[in-house]
Amino acid sequence: MLSLRYRGQTELPVEVEGIVPETVRDLSPPAIEQLPIQFGNQSVPLAELFQVEGDASDERIEWVGDLAGVHWIGAKMAIGAMRVVGSAGRHAGSRMRGGSLVIEGDAGDWLGAELRGGDVRVLGNAGHLVGAAYRGSPRGMNRGSIVVHGAAGDEIGAVMRRGLIAVGGSAGDFAGVNMRAGTVLLAGPTGRRHGAGMRRGTLAFMNSQPTLLPGFTAACRYRPDFLRVLLRHLATLGFPVPDLWLASDYALYSGDLIEGGRGELLVRC
Repeated sequence: MLSLRYRGQTELPVEVEGIVPETVRDLSPPAIEQLPIQFGNQSVPLAELFQVEGDASDERIEWVGDLAGVHWIGAKMAIGAMRVVGSAGRHAGSRMRGGSLVIEGDAGDWLGAELRGGDVRVLGNAGHLVGAAYRGSPRGMNRGSIVVHGAAGDEIGAVMRRGLIAVGGSAGDFAGVNMRAGTVLLAGPTGRRHGAGMRRGTLAFMNSQPTLLPGFTAACRYRPDFLRVLLRHLATLGFPVPDLWLASDYALYSGDLIEGGRGELLVRC
């Protein structure tokens, strides 16, 4: 395993895009130390801010330290496993295509933005725009899963196309805005205007009664089979799933009618 221990003491942003298992697995430790990273407005060797130990031949990387100011950890990762022992900055796991990323602390905005595959797990809180599309992009998250055990901010799953997002704590406003498909599960209290402009997909509210937008209409009350399968899968990932969720009925609301009304809001009864 390759260990990268952060030793920077600076308020300038640090960007480590490109330091992923597939790019370092065949490099020697001295070669890894010389890989360029962005420090403010200049490029510096990785070793200037990180203590490099071990090797990456097993396609595993561990980041250690308070990395809240270190951005793009795991961006575009395709294989292997990465763990952050601490918090991570913005864009962690963005545009990932495979592998796994575990963040033991908190994550910044744009966690898993435009994810294409792989699994992202955050044991703490996340910022805004989890799994979302970047501004002006036609699609957000398209495959894979993002599990946040704590809270998350606004626009979770914005323009989402496919995949799974689960948030264990509170969530902000506009979850599933312009959603195209996929599933977002929110286990805590939530904000407002969820599902605005959604065409397809599922928003599941496990412990809150959201204020519905005018574009949503009541359809039925039932026990979705797919939701039980999804909840059992989340339980295998360590996400808390009370037995009550598996035994509950759910109210189904269809919308957003301004986009055809094929999206689903599920509210646990």
